[in-house]
Amino acid sequence: MFDTATILAGLGDVFQLMTLLYVLAGVIMGQFVGAVPGIGPVMATAIAIPFTFGMDPLAGIGFLVGINKGGLVGGAIPAVLINTPGTPDAAATALDGYPMAQQGKPLKATKMALYSSVTGDTFSDIVLITVSAPLAILTLRMGPVEVMGLMLLAFAVIASLMGASIARGLAAAALGLLAAMVGTDPEHATPRFIFGNFEVYDGLPLAAVAIGMLAISELLFRLARTRSAQAATIRIPRDQPSEDRRVSFAEYWACRFTMLRGAVIGTLIGALPGIGSTAAAFMSYASAKQVSPDRASFGRGNIHGIAAAESANSAVMGANMIPMLTLGIPGSVSAALIVSAFMIHGVQPGPFLFEQQGRLIYGLFGAMILANLMNLLVGQVGMQFWVRVITAPESFVLTSALLLCFVGVSLAAGGLFGIGVMLAFAILGFVMTAFGFSVVVFVIAFFLGPRFEISLSQTLALLNGDPLRLLDYPFGFVMIVAAPGLAVWLARRRA
Repeated sequence: MFDTATILAGLGDVFQLMTLLYVLAGVIMGQFVGAVPGIGPVMATAIAIPFTFGMDPLAGIGFLVGINKGGLVGGAIPAVLINTPGTPDAAATALDGYPMAQQGKPLKATKMALYSSVTGDTFSDIVLITVSAPLAILTLRMGPVEVMGLMLLAFAVIASLMGASIARGLAAAALGLLAAMVGTDPEHATPRFIFGNFEVYDGLPLAAVAIGMLAISELLFRLARTRSAQAATIRIPRDQPSEDRRVSFAEYWACRFTMLRGAVIGTLIGALPGIGSTAAAFMSYASAKQVSPDRASFGRGNIHGIAAAESANSAVMGANMIPMLTLGIPGSVSAALIVSAFMIHGVQPGPFLFEQQGRLIYGLFGAMILANLMNLLVGQVGMQFWVRVITAPESFVLTSALLLCFVGVSLAAGGLFGIGVMLAFAILGFVMTAFGFSVVVFVIAFFLGPRFEISLSQTLALLNGDPLRLLDYPFGFVMIVAAPGLAVWLARRRA
């Protein structure tokens, strides 16, 4: 434990002018790149790392943290306004955010996304600051069997609640897992389904697949329906009542349990390396839909759907830092990039970090809390700006979004090859939607596929052909057995 002087000195370092400006700059940049489909905070963080070489360690790492936190808010902007998620984890936000925008309430939807995102992020930061070490020890006890059981449970819940039927949901999940098998076998390092094309040796690029299925197909569909070049993308009534332009405290407070549930789910998922915010967002959304007395309103503009998705995916950010700071194990790509920034500045994350760099760590904690406050303040202005932009003619907005998707995927996924993959999956997404298969379930299964395959192969190795050995892992055994039962129960409830 540290004395009060170390903690106060670390927190005081945050209030230096240059540190505050760098954190603010990171938040602004993060919101912007999050709002551009295909780019996202991960790429922006990777690009920004070299620019932190000459900075003070706290200012440089605070700048990167600000980019990540701003990107979580920015990704929800195009998801709500034009049904084009800026980041994959914002796809769940679009399920209810876009219908609200179509009803003439884009500012209300984006503000709810902002408030719930900041709430979930702050919750996970508080958990990080207070119980990071005990929670990290708990997550270390979850081996391959427990992780596989958790993923099976997630697949069961999501496939049961998304899409036209549970059969089609499971079929979409199976198809997503099949697409995730393209590339190198993680167990034997042998290529699979590459057909002589070594550009997919590391697998299909996630950005190209997600943007193609979730964004391009929707943009092309809406462009095909455009009848007038001057028609506004979203029409906001001139005499719109003030309650449709803001989120009242009563509405925010009514979502408190939804946001708390989402924040807890996001924190627990974020503390497990490799699962990520996309799964957390959809698990929280499915959970909120299941416990709601008005399940039919989800997908039609229910504000609880936005609160559930954004509170969960933002809570992953702080929780990802738990295994990184206490064990030196990054919980996500963003955390891995921040690890590299730590090492550039001569700081080695791990068990001795709190002992050797206590002042820096508490300074980082202070920067994370300040970044949340800046996210809230910058977002208030940014949401007004983006909603004004989206009232421009539909033909201009949609073609600009299409161009940004092409540019973003080209940068993130290897030039023309990434664009080709994006277009191929855009066609697949259009066909799946036409036949009632959930593209959301497909994307989640594709995203979790590599991690699930590794956990499955490790579990089979541990069992060594004897299923009774599952009894040696009671927590994992319960989740594996519960997954099909839960899927059947949810299907009957839904019927």
